[in-house]
Amino acid sequence: MRTDLFDFELPPDRIALRPASPRDAARLLVVKPGEGLADRSVRDLPDYLRAGDQLVVNDTKVIAAQLSGRRIGREPEPRIEATLIKRIDGSRWQAFAKPAKRLAVGDVVRFGSEGRVCFLGQLDATVEAKGEAGEVTLAFTFHGPVLDQAIAEMGAPPLPPYIASKREADDQDATDYQTMFAREEGAVAAPTAGLHFTPELEAALTAKGVAIRRVTLHVGAGTFLPVKADDTAGHTMHAEWGTVSMETAEALNAAKRNGGRIVAVGSTSLRLLESAADEDGTIHPFSGETAIFITPGYRFRAVDLMMTNFHLPRSTLFMLVSAFSGLETMQAAYAHAIASGYRFYSYGDASLLFRAEA
Repeated sequence: MRTDLFDFELPPDRIALRPASPRDAARLLVVKPGEGLADRSVRDLPDYLRAGDQLVVNDTKVIAAQLSGRRIGREPEPRIEATLIKRIDGSRWQAFAKPAKRLAVGDVVRFGSEGRVCFLGQLDATVEAKGEAGEVTLAFTFHGPVLDQAIAEMGAPPLPPYIASKREADDQDATDYQTMFAREEGAVAAPTAGLHFTPELEAALTAKGVAIRRVTLHVGAGTFLPVKADDTAGHTMHAEWGTVSMETAEALNAAKRNGGRIVAVGSTSLRLLESAADEDGTIHPFSGETAIFITPGYRFRAVDLMMTNFHLPRSTLFMLVSAFSGLETMQAAYAHAIASGYRFYSYGDASLLFRAEA
């Protein structure tokens, strides 16, 4: 499909720079294909669910993946920013470097200035390989848990570029950019639909008879990359690692047999569940990478409803929601959201999408 079909104009003041407080006070646009739109609040979510429904959340935890340092060993020594995107082994990470053109294979980048673990507050990494889009492979001098602690001390949450370009990250982001479900470290971007949940909302859902199930998909920095190809067929998704446990798969399948619906909280949960499902919708245990790219025409096998934030124009995420509820439906929903002052992107408001009939 043509990429420009997924374009729209978004006023800059619709980009949220801070989350709603409390989190479940964010607005919720309910989208039912063929039935219209409803303006509600996230804390109204239980009104649209029923006993036996299964709410699937992503329990990945964002690491302090943004590192700042300088190239050393040859003059000049330029500043280098690195965003860790994928662990390769105990001491090596794939990262986006900026400016990557100032780095060559064999260069050493020294990160940090202070720290309790690192000698003199320094964390060194050697550039082992370079890609064509700013990717580098960094081999750190530390390994395993010691490296993890050093990164946690020296790094910062990697705020999305549409927020980072408008303000500096601060200590509040370390809390704001983490869901209440965060448990499994490994993401470099938050599963943002989960940011809206509070213990009070969880309690209300449980009281309604809605079960909350956990899966893990470590969100990568590729989630921020725009689709540059003129046609969706020319775009390649970055692979992300995820897991669905045997216990979760069995619970979801049992609920479906008993008439319950699967409600994916976020595109990450949805993509993982669809990767784990077979043609008849049965969900199997899953552990590995997925690069599933969902565009209109895709036949959904597992997920019945989806809660998600408002996404960028021409993004793979807007393509996904258009596949789920229909392109014309989502174009109308986004036009309404923009006109009604909904807040967009990671810290913005949410939508509850019902699946369009095939």
